[in-house]
Amino acid sequence: MRITEPVTMLTDYGLTILCTLCAWWLWKRGEEPGRWSVRSWALGFVTLGVASLAGGAVHGLSLVLSAPILKGLWKAAGLAVGISSSCFLIGPLFASVAPPLRQWLISLSCVQLLGYVVWMSLHDDFRYVIYNYGVTFAVILVIQISSGIVRKRSSAGWIVAGVLVTCVASVIQQSGFALHPSFNHNDLYHVIQMVGLSLLYRGSAQFQDR
Repeated sequence: MRITEPVTMLTDYGLTILCTLCAWWLWKRGEEPGRWSVRSWALGFVTLGVASLAGGAVHGLSLVLSAPILKGLWKAAGLAVGISSSCFLIGPLFASVAPPLRQWLISLSCVQLLGYVVWMSLHDDFRYVIYNYGVTFAVILVIQISSGIVRKRSSAGWIVAGVLVTCVASVIQQSGFALHPSFNHNDLYHVIQMVGLSLLYRGSAQFQDR
């Protein structure tokens, strides 16, 4: 069996493993009262792990899997990233925004996710996934900076650092910059994203619902 992009496949699966571990640890923390914000991030890590799993198969098994299966996996990866982004946004809303405004903002996030799903069902370009991911994390960044300044939340610094690292990873992925022919822009994106996700995990583990 010939693997077309072995490093990209391996780094994608590395992301899957990291996301699975983070999701498990966060879900256990989320069992405590008043931690829906933490559970939301656990679900975000689960769906992001699914996206990485599907993406790894597309990059590595393109000569093995049929075209319809590859297309389906790519669609699944894009949709999973969108769901993950919404879960990551809902977490800070639980932690930083009081009812009833919180319910309205969560509803708005769900409507946005529905629009994203419809759009991605008609498009395959990964840049739309990055755009949605980037805008969502920009909103999270604003919320967390506010939480850090106004409420002195200990989670804010970790989340802000994680978001900034994630943004750097996304810019590199879109730029096509590669360190080596055998270590392309996707591989570098995955490795930097692992660092960003580790920081995001540290911050989200400290969330407490408002």
